[in-house]
Amino acid sequence: MASGRDDFIIAIRSAFLKKSNKQQFSLLALIIFSILLIFLSNLNFVGIKYIKIGVNEATYRLSAIISYPERKINDSFMFLSEYFNVYKENQNLKDKIHKLNNDKLNYIFLENENKKLKEIIGENTNISDGIISKVLIDKDGKFLKSIILNKGSKNGIKKGMVVLEKNYLVGQIIEVNYTTSRAILISDLNSNIPVVIEPGSFQSILSGTGKAYGKIKYSKNKLFLDENNIVYTSGYGGNFRAGLPIGKINNEIEDLAVEFFSDLSQLSYVKIQSIEGQTE
Repeated sequence: MASGRDDFIIAIRSAFLKKSNKQQFSLLALIIFSILLIFLSNLNFVGIKYIKIGVNEATYRLSAIISYPERKINDSFMFLSEYFNVYKENQNLKDKIHKLNNDKLNYIFLENENKKLKEIIGENTNISDGIISKVLIDKDGKFLKSIILNKGSKNGIKKGMVVLEKNYLVGQIIEVNYTTSRAILISDLNSNIPVVIEPGSFQSILSGTGKAYGKIKYSKNKLFLDENNIVYTSGYGGNFRAGLPIGKINNEIEDLAVEFFSDLSQLSYVKIQSIEGQTE
């Protein structure tokens, strides 16, 4: 026991002697202060409690200062994590909104298509009295007016069949393929249709002008017609059955011009019938 204490004293003395005077004083003060703290702590001296509290407070504040950057880094990582989560959720919401908008547009398109089909077929018309066809191409030349349809010979389409839109005459089939067909429009320069003008039962010929209207020609008598006069097919010549409405007189366009009931530039679906008015 004495040997251990002697060794400790020798070590302290050796360390003490190797220091400068200033360092020796500091080391001695530290040793004395340490011994004093241990002694006072064992005596449960009241003053030491305040020293302990001060040391604990200093340690707490020092720990808080040291841990501050770590907390900030952790907070930053949490913020970034939350930001990316919010960003991802926002992108998902945008995708859902985009899909809903597309679904809405598709619904509107289908609703309009359905409305057009109902107008063509007619609410009280049996679909068996005609073949509904979609207009694929509108061959709108300067004077030649025709449309390509998505129905052909495999669907029962034959040359000479009449083409209607909302039960108004718009053209006639002039060419038939297996899956498609072509119809000349009543606005085509080559179109000449025997018509009857009511009231009055005036017989005449309606010719295409290559424009959005027709023209009454070859009348036997000088006609005095106005917007109250409606133009129908007469049935003469056998190419069209009688009574198909075509348009009305509009002298504001030009003298004896016929304004078509159908907008031939906006055809999307049409109904194809035989000359007698039924599909074969």
